Amino acid sequence: MTQSMTDELKLAHDEADALIAAATSVDALRQAESRLLGKQGTLGKLLASIGQLPKEQRGPAGKEINLAKQAITERFAAARAKLEHAGDQQAVAGAQAYDPTLPGPVVPRGSVHPVTAVQWEIEDILARLGFVVVSGPEMETDYYNFEALNIPAMHPARDMQDTFWLTNGWLLRTHTSPCQVRAMERLGPPLRVIAPGRVFRYETEDASHAHTFHQLEGLMIDRGISIANLIAVMKLILSEVFRREVKIRLRPGFFPFVEPGFELDMSCEICGGTGCPTCKRSGWVEILPCGMVHPNVLRAGGIDPHAYTGFAFGLGLTRLAMMKYGVQDIRGLNSGDLRAIIRPEQRHGPAIIEKN
Repeated sequence: MTQSMTDELKLAHDEADALIAAATSVDALRQAESRLLGKQGTLGKLLASIGQLPKEQRGPAGKEINLAKQAITERFAAARAKLEHAGDQQAVAGAQAYDPTLPGPVVPRGSVHPVTAVQWEIEDILARLGFVVVSGPEMETDYYNFEALNIPAMHPARDMQDTFWLTNGWLLRTHTSPCQVRAMERLGPPLRVIAPGRVFRYETEDASHAHTFHQLEGLMIDRGISIANLIAVMKLILSEVFRREVKIRLRPGFFPFVEPGFELDMSCEICGGTGCPTCKRSGWVEILPCGMVHPNVLRAGGIDPHAYTGFAFGLGLTRLAMMKYGVQDIRGLNSGDLRAIIRPEQRHGPAIIEKN
């Protein structure tokens, strides 16, 4: 082996020491080792130049170069193990500094839809009075939606509820009152039920009307039920929902399934009763049609109207949610834009809670 090759090997050892000292990570160390021992590195070039030596010098030269390569490889391996151990020590130190008693990261959560929140609240209020929740199909028969509710075919009241008729002769229910007839047939008197659900009307949409909305209808049947019981329950519902006394008015109203019938209006919460598009500039919003159950409806449910009386009411959950949360346009409640639903100061109001 020539003197120049011996000098090159010494330079390779010195270069390995410098590269190991300069490396601050395992990746940097691997890159340095590859550059030094690769084909274009110092040792790689020395191995490539062996073929230029006399034949008798090639064996000893190759042996010396391979020994140098092995020694340098071992030094890089030792340096790499040292860096890996140091990284493990840092990880252990970091783990020891972790405090498991600290609160975890806060994950943003959604909130319950305003209509759902109002429905749950009313269910809880009426449950304290002994009412139970019943349900029924959204695709309903003509009998339960109209006939059993004292609305025969050709009755002018059918014009009050523009209906989505289906090709099979059924319809999309225009109210949840069919649930009341089914409950009378199944449970019999005395009876206290509420029927929340989605209903459908073939109507032109505006700020206070939609073709799809939610109602909660209630029915109470027992001996000696009077209009006084009806008014007391209606006032309790509104005062509990709004957590204060609400200004209301009761005026006569015609509904075939009750007699007498009433329209219970509340002062518009959007404008404070001064008049706005939501209340059609009147200052009042229709919220609770109600009345004493018509004897024909009691008979349709299998109940003797001479022995029992009762009252029924239909609460517009969608409109009530509008009043409670200050929603000016009913169409916002069916949109996907959360900003259109609840005013910022009410977005986390007490009624937006999870149902247990």
